[in-house]
Amino acid sequence: MPSVSDSDELIFFVNGRKVIEERADPEVNLLFYLRKVIRLTGTKYGCGSGGCGACTVMVSRYDPKSKKIHHYPATACLVPICSLHGAAVTTVEGVGSIKKRIHPVQERLAKCHGTQCGFCSPGMVMSIYTLLRNHPEPTPDQITEALGGNLCRCTGYRPIVESGKTFSPGATVCQMKGSGKCCMDPDETSFVSREEKMCTKLYDEDEFQPLDPSQEPIFPPELIRMAEDPHKRRLTFQGARTTWFMPVTLKDLLELKASYPKAPLVMGNTAVGPSIKFKGEFHPVFISPLGLPKLNFVDSTDKGATVGAAHSLAQLKDALDFLVSEQPKEKTKTYHALLSHLRTLAGPQIRNMATLGGHVVSRPNFSDLNPILAAGNATINVVSKEGGQQIPLNGAFLEELPQANLKPEEVVVSVFIPYTTQWQFVAGLRLAQRQENAFAIVNAGMSVEFEEGTDTIKGLQMFFGSVARTVVSARKTCQQLIGRHWDDQMLGDACRWVLEEIRIPPAAEGGMVEYRRTLIISLLFKFYLKVRRWLNRMDPQKFPDIPGKFVSALDDFPIETPKGIQMFQCVDPSQPQQDPVGHPVMHQSAIKHTTGEAIFVDDMPPVDQELFLAVVTSTRAHAKITSLDVSEARACPGVVDVITAEDVPGDNNHSGEIFYAQSEVICVGQIVCAVAADTYAHAKEAAKHVKIAYDDIEPAIITIEQALEHNSFLSPERKIEQGDVDSAFQHVDQIIEGEVHVEGQEHFYMETQSVLAIPQTEDKEMVLHIATQFPTHVQEYVSAALKVPRSRIACHMKRAGGAFGGKVTKPALLGAVAAVAANKTGRPIRFVLERGNDMLITAGRHPLLGKYKIGFMNNGEIKAADVEYYVNGGCTPDESEMVIEFIVLKSENAYCIPNFRCRGRACKTNLPSNTAFRGFGFPQATVVVEAYVTAVASKCNLLPEEVKEINMYKRTSKTAYKQAFNPEPLRRCWKACLEKSSFYARKQAAEEFNKKNYWKKRGLAVIPMKYSIGIPTAFYNQAAALVHIYLDGSVLLTHGGCELGQGLYTKMIQVASRELNIPQSYVHLSQTSTVTVPNALFTAGSLGTDVNGKAVQNACQILLERLRPIIRKNPEGKWKEWVAKAFEESISLSATGYFKGYQTNMDWEKEEGNAYPYYVYGAACSEVEVDCLTGAHKLLRTDIFMDAAFSINPALDIGQIEGAFIQGMGLYTIEELKYSPEGVLYSRGPDDYKIPTVTEIPEEFNVTLVHSQNPIAIYSSKGLGEAGMFLGSSVLFAIYDAVTAARKERGLSDPFPMNSPATPEVIRMSCTDQFTDMIPRDDPSTFTPWSIHVS
Repeated sequence: MPSVSDSDELIFFVNGRKVIEERADPEVNLLFYLRKVIRLTGTKYGCGSGGCGACTVMVSRYDPKSKKIHHYPATACLVPICSLHGAAVTTVEGVGSIKKRIHPVQERLAKCHGTQCGFCSPGMVMSIYTLLRNHPEPTPDQITEALGGNLCRCTGYRPIVESGKTFSPGATVCQMKGSGKCCMDPDETSFVSREEKMCTKLYDEDEFQPLDPSQEPIFPPELIRMAEDPHKRRLTFQGARTTWFMPVTLKDLLELKASYPKAPLVMGNTAVGPSIKFKGEFHPVFISPLGLPKLNFVDSTDKGATVGAAHSLAQLKDALDFLVSEQPKEKTKTYHALLSHLRTLAGPQIRNMATLGGHVVSRPNFSDLNPILAAGNATINVVSKEGGQQIPLNGAFLEELPQANLKPEEVVVSVFIPYTTQWQFVAGLRLAQRQENAFAIVNAGMSVEFEEGTDTIKGLQMFFGSVARTVVSARKTCQQLIGRHWDDQMLGDACRWVLEEIRIPPAAEGGMVEYRRTLIISLLFKFYLKVRRWLNRMDPQKFPDIPGKFVSALDDFPIETPKGIQMFQCVDPSQPQQDPVGHPVMHQSAIKHTTGEAIFVDDMPPVDQELFLAVVTSTRAHAKITSLDVSEARACPGVVDVITAEDVPGDNNHSGEIFYAQSEVICVGQIVCAVAADTYAHAKEAAKHVKIAYDDIEPAIITIEQALEHNSFLSPERKIEQGDVDSAFQHVDQIIEGEVHVEGQEHFYMETQSVLAIPQTEDKEMVLHIATQFPTHVQEYVSAALKVPRSRIACHMKRAGGAFGGKVTKPALLGAVAAVAANKTGRPIRFVLERGNDMLITAGRHPLLGKYKIGFMNNGEIKAADVEYYVNGGCTPDESEMVIEFIVLKSENAYCIPNFRCRGRACKTNLPSNTAFRGFGFPQATVVVEAYVTAVASKCNLLPEEVKEINMYKRTSKTAYKQAFNPEPLRRCWKACLEKSSFYARKQAAEEFNKKNYWKKRGLAVIPMKYSIGIPTAFYNQAAALVHIYLDGSVLLTHGGCELGQGLYTKMIQVASRELNIPQSYVHLSQTSTVTVPNALFTAGSLGTDVNGKAVQNACQILLERLRPIIRKNPEGKWKEWVAKAFEESISLSATGYFKGYQTNMDWEKEEGNAYPYYVYGAACSEVEVDCLTGAHKLLRTDIFMDAAFSINPALDIGQIEGAFIQGMGLYTIEELKYSPEGVLYSRGPDDYKIPTVTEIPEEFNVTLVHSQNPIAIYSSKGLGEAGMFLGSSVLFAIYDAVTAARKERGLSDPFPMNSPATPEVIRMSCTDQFTDMIPRDDPSTFTPWSIHVS
């Protein structure tokens, strides 16, 4: 091995500046290098696996052969710095900054309201920017495609896409934008009275600076000279543990491979990188043949095309696009099949990094391309020092049979993809949890060749992915079918034989066994139909076409660019120009978000002597710790200390929450100890050396069912009741009973939990910078853990990168863990959870089981309801008791049921404690309500919407807990939603569609909502603010609320601007801190603006009152003059504002109270199309009508509604947490937990803010942060409507369970047909499943 002194210089450019790394370490990735070495923190850490796009940068390389510069997006977390020799990297800081000038991409993303928390914004900017560098006038489809690898948890994507679309020629914004009239609203007798003019313009395109491609930075000429240097030689980069070789000729590469046969070839690092990071693999040597001309080429002959192994998948797509345009269609069937999968495979970043050679040779069992290449008879050209050979890319190769494997010293040079013959047909098929950027659940490549002019099978190949350890070939089945005609009988045999040949064992990894078996034959049937259709096109006389009702089964759902209209009340023309209230003001940090200059906790510069913390968590659900040995970890390099329960000076168990496990562990993922070291890599490595021995304790309770069995609860039962339920059941026409399961949800805030704890030298003070919704809570827990008065603990919170309830209680626990470490070591501690640990330790939304018994009349009127709710609370109290109280109080939704009983209880289980999550129980509980209303409708032979209408609150009434309210805004939202969405006409059109299509079905649903704001305990609603006026007239504003992306700070500036009658630019809001506003309560429950707004208003009014005498004396004066004069007259220019809070209460003994200050009403209509063969669904359109009363900032409010809706849609459809029967969470990152991407949002997405009165709240506004979440269930019930149509057609009229989420698996298995009947099923008592549901 070469010594460190032999290391070459690594040269690359970052944002136009040359970087020379004398001792480049192959183990260092670009994200770490940017953030921790050259301190460019705009590029964010979101997942570390290339799955979220938060760390997207642009890489540019010069190709000496074509003399062109190639720009492409890449995820920095997967790019080893050694692979960047000779490349130019552009980060968000290099695109534009507030200090120099912002770029049009950054400006438009901000002004179109495409940022909320801002954590994903730099990645979004880089994806759009890279697209514009390659296509200055992109099409809307190119924009949607460019954003496919970027996740956003806040916005719901629509404004992000819209900001990109402003660069398209003939940008598609609603023609009516700004005119006040809208294409949705042609009639004069609208539901809003005419004087309430509606606006649709959330930003002004005239403000945008134009995009001038000539102004972009040039590619460094030095890198062109380096690339064209004729005397290039092999480079070696020697790290502490590893060596990186960069050969420059094929001969050199083969010699290296002969010397180091085990060394991986690294190109895009999309396979090697994750296996090092997540599977703990170690390679002492890497060989990186980047830029070798012999691996980078496309050659076509009359037989087919040969593509160089170093071509990225994106370059492969371009090459295939070109060949398809040049060649007749019959020759390019394999290419068409590859292209359809290349559109959705991973995201653009990975497609630009991963190479064809790497993909083929790593043979992932989920590969979308290898089955197609195999079906298309591709061959691999390999060479070694000994010479070359061709390996057929076939079943033997893909199944990793020894005789077909590459020899260790061989290298793949290229892949030959032959043209198809006239009578040969090739197709690729796949189904994933999400349409794009998700591994397939099952995929396939199939090809058939016929005897010329006949439908007699001459050759047949079928390859399936994700059904075994490798891609598998149905070799025997294909053999048996040779000589058969392509007809229904052949299909029946093929399905039976394939199921016999490819057996997925019942306990197979990945679960979904029956679904995957069904998919194998469903995809085969799709292929059968495609071939029948193609034969008919070849000779319509000879080969009959498939039935018209089957045609829609041929195609997958198209990916459309979303569009929509946002309507809100225009500002009264008589309102003063300067008053910002009611205007769609941009988020106060939006520009900083898009330039990467907004600082989050982990972006803060290093503090002197700081240490990094890595935690060790329990691997058992319920066990005694028999021994804990940290000696080996302590001896590891860089380790300063290991912290355990013994090191906690104060309470280690505070309010039932345990900081460090001591004698027993009560869930998998509980923190046992923590390693503090000089780097995170050292801390993480040492953590692996901690040895813990356990002794299991019975029982380990994982599911709600097990908790009920063992009578294991966290809190007493809560109940409300009205009327005489038992007697009412005696007097109804029908009674139904049922149960509904709603699974949990991961918050997936883009910024993982982050703490920076800095011990002070005096008085045991401790300063924490922490991303939280509740700084006071962190202060309380740290004070308890350290046994220090709260006045010595200062918690600062500037902003969080998303929170959604997940940063209410959890940061207190993690803050205490970090503070104990800081206290013990006496050094600052930086504690940032990796995504996998964050998902494991902090848990999420409560899984729920709802049981109902409903009595109703034949006309659909519900007379009696008896409902029981149980939630899976996890192992400690957290917020579970409050969640169950909310569930019980909100359990009627919008329906008036005269005899109503609801009971609820939180179960104690051995899972990490579930916690607050947007909607706080309501989104789960109300699914049960809508499910039983839908079940009643089905029994009465009515539309669910008709039964909803019959049972909805219609006049001023009292809730089941005796609180009076007026449902008039609810009725207006409901009526507007039915009318404006043309529900009945579209319902009829869907029925027509369903009659004509057997395998695809459409469904619609309208969901009403009565959502309560705030908390039934009055003192939880209080708030305070502190306002200082300085002598230059500028104002510093602080309050107790936290900025989480919802725009709270922006609204507070709007309030202060109105109250003090000064421009917004005079008002500054820096951060929230326990030092300035003590004892502040959580920013949650949609209350942020309500309570802090009142406190800010109060402080401003106090100040204005003091200034009044001065203004009276000099009414013509300027603000600055009045302030100066007040100071001269010794008038205090600082005031504390206070809001006592809404006076709510709830008496659980009496089961009554004024539990909530007011309600938010709304309705949503969604339409979906479902593929009955695969279980995929497409959301076609959503219309939301939300009672916003008077919106202080329509842009922020609509952003909250859209973001909550998409988050809710995720909860109810594709987001699925998987646990092992032993309570181990499998879903620990974006690879195996799928939140919606830009392709999941409605193709048409319309939001209308409905105006009403709400005098109790500031400026008659309403809190809208959470309400939109539950409206996502309109998608769930639209799916069930479509599934019901499919079941009816198949002769199944019995009700089926309406559980959540309606994943592709649930949808497919509910659409029972000949294929679901054909699969083998296993006796559940004979095996332990891989995963279980915990509701």
